[in-house]
Amino acid sequence: MGLSFALISPWCPSNSVVPPAGLTPPSLPREIPEMHKKLQVILRVLTLPSLLLLAISLSERSHAQAPLYREELVFPLHPEHNHAPSLVQLADGSLLASWYRGSGERKADDVAVFGARLVPNSQQWSDPFLMVDTPGFPDGNTAMWLDPKGRLHLFWPLVLANTWESCITQQLIAENPLGTSKPDWIKQQSLWLKPEDFSEEANAKLDRFLSKVPVLAPELQKEITEVRGRLSDKLFQRLGWQTRCKPTLLKSGRVLLPLYTDTYSFSLMAISDDMGNSWRASKPLIGFGNIQPSVLQRRDGSLVAFMRENGVTERIRLCESIDEGETWGEVTASSLPNPGSGVDAVTLPNGHWVLIYNDTVKGRNKLAVSLSTDEGTTWQATSHLEDHATGSYHYPAIIVDADGNLHAIYSYFVEGGKSMKHAVFNEAWILGN
Repeated sequence: MGLSFALISPWCPSNSVVPPAGLTPPSLPREIPEMHKKLQVILRVLTLPSLLLLAISLSERSHAQAPLYREELVFPLHPEHNHAPSLVQLADGSLLASWYRGSGERKADDVAVFGARLVPNSQQWSDPFLMVDTPGFPDGNTAMWLDPKGRLHLFWPLVLANTWESCITQQLIAENPLGTSKPDWIKQQSLWLKPEDFSEEANAKLDRFLSKVPVLAPELQKEITEVRGRLSDKLFQRLGWQTRCKPTLLKSGRVLLPLYTDTYSFSLMAISDDMGNSWRASKPLIGFGNIQPSVLQRRDGSLVAFMRENGVTERIRLCESIDEGETWGEVTASSLPNPGSGVDAVTLPNGHWVLIYNDTVKGRNKLAVSLSTDEGTTWQATSHLEDHATGSYHYPAIIVDADGNLHAIYSYFVEGGKSMKHAVFNEAWILGN
């Protein structure tokens, strides 16, 4: 039974029972009524301000948690291939988007990186402008990062021989990225990575994986034979690493740039301990089918990489590190579905995690955002940015702005053309939609 305040009498101790109707309470010392009057005055003094503060707090909380959602296309539907966007918020509150555009992907030599800007309090993006072009070579997936000094870093793979295996990740840096068109780049460099020979470890993990597969299709067997031949080849170990998701700045100041290779279908991190001026390779995340990682850091300092499924599990792949990304544990499969498409993740100011992904096992016609309050152990709420019978809404990037709101940008493919779509929303929208 719950406590009834109507049964509490000022004359009886807190553990006493109120006498039945008609009975007279025992006589009290003269001091008790006087004490009771003083207590009532004190309670009124304390309660009124407390109730006022409580009302203000609830009002602010209600305002802070009001669902927010709006969306718009970055540019009108376009006939060319527009794909693989990234997004940053600049110091003045404006947004800068990047993506690649051309007649195809790795086999199209006219592919270049484009950008667009959105000023604060507007839903009209600027006309697209050229960010960077390598004449005669395809430029690929973009990833951007604004460092603590306000410098803009743009990363993308330069495809040398019209194959993903032949690409080299490039980096551009702008000291002051504000403006109305392309940033003024002050530095460009290639990320020349020399991972330690991982062939022995990779072959052992491949053997364990194959032991669980009873029958291999002929085309898969051919692919595996090709991968084995490349595992110990230094050229293939050092080429082919490319970007998809944004860098992660760790609490220590270390920067991790997530990379992956289609040569082996697994991932590694480019590590920088000088704010992106130089890079070296981590140990790889070897799962054969785990690509395009997005990395979040737990409160205890450990890391979790969420990865696209490029194998047979039909689930988002996971891997963890306890040494700031130097080495990585076993690649596992989560409970979340994935049809072989990109994911991204971000940490909110309150510590909650948000993951954006296609929550299907076939097709990219649904795009979901899920919320976790326990650092990815469980996902308490899911809402959809897109849920249609047709179309592809994929390769998302997600960030948090200075106000704590979420911004997503993703490739938007529908009948009639292709674009990027931008959506801004908050945690309350995920919880209540």
